[in-house]
Amino acid sequence: MPIVTVKMAKGRPVTKKRKLAKAITDIVARELDVKPEWVTVLIEEYDRSNWATGGQLHSDKFGKGFGKKGSGK
Repeated sequence: MPIVTVKMAKGRPVTKKRKLAKAITDIVARELDVKPEWVTVLIEEYDRSNWATGGQLHSDKFGKGFGKKGSGK
């Protein structure tokens, strides 16, 4: 029973997470030759104020909207 964990910043719509879970499930099932219902995908979301790189919080380092299309960052 494969378990895949995805860690990412909060803020993406549930429709995107559904597509991601389906895509990961399909690839893992195909590549490991297991049934899709045996694949578990865990999505862990973090507030940017609870995530730091290089000693600096992402909320301070990158600002609101970082990583979203059209944010210019």
